[in-house]
Amino acid sequence: MRSRKLAVDGALEFTPQVFEDARGLFVSPYQEAAFVAAHGRPLFPVAQTSHGKSRRGVVRGVHFTRTPPGGPQYVYCPQGEVLDILVDLRVGSPTFGQVDAVLLDQWDFRAVYIPVGVGHAYVALRDDSVMSYVLAAAYVPENELAVSVFDPVLRLPIPGDIDPIVSERDRAAPALVEAEAAGLLPAYSLCQTIEAAGGYSADLVAAENLTTPRRNS
Repeated sequence: MRSRKLAVDGALEFTPQVFEDARGLFVSPYQEAAFVAAHGRPLFPVAQTSHGKSRRGVVRGVHFTRTPPGGPQYVYCPQGEVLDILVDLRVGSPTFGQVDAVLLDQWDFRAVYIPVGVGHAYVALRDDSVMSYVLAAAYVPENELAVSVFDPVLRLPIPGDIDPIVSERDRAAPALVEAEAAGLLPAYSLCQTIEAAGGYSADLVAAENLTTPRRNS
């Protein structure tokens, strides 16, 4: 399995070897030895796996999780083809505001590691494209936030031949500067602390609940 650092600090791309024969194929999108070699520690303890199917033109994102609790992700596309997009939303990060994109598909089975606090979006390039997620934290709706995929400052690489299909929630999402002004974006230092703790820290979550009023998303 090959690995590559992305433009967003801490984000990684992995490309596994695909074994094909007359019966079909076999592939391992996550391999611990390769992940540890690239990331320096094993993947986070898995709390949930999910997948979503999208028609061509669907654009999801830019999604991120309130931090704390935060939560990194490991994603790949087992069916179809998507343009996976990462946005560094961590205030104080050396790559804050940086965008990078990786083509994920059912032929090369590339996977992407998304660190705590990094925003995630993707564009479905084919009908019935499936995105699979490995998650460090269970889905909690009130912790899920978004930044607009149409923010002209971010200039996301949505292909010109795509007429974006987005949810009402994503269409109403604030621009990056608005989200920062509202105090919605995570601090880079806190994200690094959670990463070092394995991707999720119950102690940090408890401290947040005791000291911080709950914000409405």
